[in-house]
Amino acid sequence: MDLMAEVVSARSIMEKVEGRDDGNNSVIDLTMTLVDKKGKKRIRVMRSYSRDQGADEFGTMYFLKPADVKDTAFLNQSYGDKKKGDEQYLYLPALHKVKRIAGSDKTDSFMGSDLTYADMGHIDLDDFSFEILKEVYVRDEHVWVIRALPIDDSTINETGYIESIFFVQKNNYVVVRAIRKLKGGKKIKYTDVKALEKIDGIWTPTETHIFMKKGKKVVHQTILKNTSVKYNQEIDADLFKVNSFYRGL
Repeated sequence: MDLMAEVVSARSIMEKVEGRDDGNNSVIDLTMTLVDKKGKKRIRVMRSYSRDQGADEFGTMYFLKPADVKDTAFLNQSYGDKKKGDEQYLYLPALHKVKRIAGSDKTDSFMGSDLTYADMGHIDLDDFSFEILKEVYVRDEHVWVIRALPIDDSTINETGYIESIFFVQKNNYVVVRAIRKLKGGKKIKYTDVKALEKIDGIWTPTETHIFMKKGKKVVHQTILKNTSVKYNQEIDADLFKVNSFYRGL
């Protein structure tokens, strides 16, 4: 296969990944389990809302339990107009304060999890080069294995990744696994979608494990499980504005 043809093919696959129907006006209840290197667990309960407005995508998340994170809220505003960029905000109820997440902070951990603020947003495909490495099977499903490399240091600094390997399921364009090398080269982040269900016609990951390894040791793990997923709900657009944080759910 011609190298250029392979790159174009990989890019087209990733365009379908980004463009696939992932539902609109959704309300999702989920649990986040944080597991440290000693196996100690902390469980958090959240409710997530999403809304698409043309090429713009908005998502907000409220922490419901336990008491120490209750009413903490996160807002992500992704715009189709690249000139506007993405905006992210975190509401800290104890301080009654909204913090804007700066680009330099997007590699920080999201609420103590193995997700970063960069993970909570959307990637700009133009910031990466793509290559198909091979085709394999994951849980009996045929997938493409695609490597994504940042095109410059600014993308590395904002995402925190020097290389990403995506396992894209062929029949639905869902990324069911990912392997990401972190800047500095000492840690690797693994993501594995353990359960994938079709809900209201939408392929939806319902259980995802994210774990960080240093060498051969797992140093931390995050388990996300959806307990209720509803699409095409009536959601007030004001919920995706910063001022809504002060009112709560």
